[in-house]
Amino acid sequence: MSDLLDEVLRRITPERLRAAAVAVTSIPSPTGREASLAEWLAGQMSAFNGQVQRIDGDQANAVGRVRSTRTGRDLMLYAPIDTLTTGDEDEDVPWIGPSLRPDMRPQATVDGDFVQGLGAGNPKGHAACVLVVGQAYAEAVAATNAETRGDLVLAFGAGGMPTNALDSPRQNTGHGVGASFLLERGWYTDHAIIAKPGDFVAHDEVGLCWFELTVRGIHTYAGSRHRLPYANPIVAAAELITRLERWLADFPARHRTATAAPQGIIGSVAGGWERMLAVTPAAARIRVDIRLAPGQTPLGVRRELEAFVGADADCELVAHIPATTTDPDNWVITETIRAWEAASGREHTPIPDNSGATDANILRARGIPTARVGMPKAPLPGIDFALGMNTVQVTEMRRLSEVLARVAVANSEEDR
Repeated sequence: MSDLLDEVLRRITPERLRAAAVAVTSIPSPTGREASLAEWLAGQMSAFNGQVQRIDGDQANAVGRVRSTRTGRDLMLYAPIDTLTTGDEDEDVPWIGPSLRPDMRPQATVDGDFVQGLGAGNPKGHAACVLVVGQAYAEAVAATNAETRGDLVLAFGAGGMPTNALDSPRQNTGHGVGASFLLERGWYTDHAIIAKPGDFVAHDEVGLCWFELTVRGIHTYAGSRHRLPYANPIVAAAELITRLERWLADFPARHRTATAAPQGIIGSVAGGWERMLAVTPAAARIRVDIRLAPGQTPLGVRRELEAFVGADADCELVAHIPATTTDPDNWVITETIRAWEAASGREHTPIPDNSGATDANILRARGIPTARVGMPKAPLPGIDFALGMNTVQVTEMRRLSEVLARVAVANSEEDR
């Protein structure tokens, strides 16, 4: 172990990680409203050029740079900072459940080795690891007078969740908008690591397509159902949804790769006036998220879906993020695997059947070789999707931080 790495790891303590997780979890940052958290993060990076990168009045990234001799290559440690849900009863209930549990609110609580609160696990616990590693690295470089070869960039991106705008004049507040803006404004590096859930190192991941299916019908009145032409699109949509659910269940088998099993889900149904139940609408709308494996194209998925629905619905692609791949022999992949094995004390084994998409797709699509690495879900009884998103284990934060630190130091010491 090098002197610099030893000094970095000594400074990454459970207490420091816990405090960072509590702090970032307790600052609300739903997609489109991340500016307050970005400001706090930039302040924590003031020793190494921390900056707020504003996208608009409510949305912002935070970035920092630990400078080097610039005789090597630059590495970015990246984490998104927005939460999928808001923690606001009026917005989240009843779709998230009958009420907000404590873990669904942006107020961190500590229970031994665990921190809970909205987004504590994904993404904020991962962002806290990136922050503490960056701070420890900068402090260690100063303490040892190390001459590092490449810059270390710390980047915290807004708009990383798969969502459209929430009460914003801009429609593009999610789907990786912060990562795209970051790169467009010069924060570009030779390699990147994104910290997102999953106890493995990934060199590729699925993309996503969003489709809107419109089922047509006839607008008519309950009192005239027996006298006028009748075709209720809500009923037709329900029949299509039943068939579509079975089609989506078989989709992964048709498109599985060595690492990916792209899933699909029906996420929204709309049709008719809730204030006026005496009439039928002329249309009902179904919105679907379908993941696509590396090698698939959005139009290929659209054509497969269109062939399935036939004349039962109009089909339009309304959002797309491409699936991406980094060469598994690229330095950032092999070095991250080496660091994972050193921190975990076991051989790395790729995990198959993945279907999660992250800002890694944005970074790779813009030409930056990117590894993804993260933490497993907290080992709690009865854990569900929300609780998994909203819980982080400090012991696992320490292990992930060691992985990131090892790659950062290796990058600083190599002349490639």
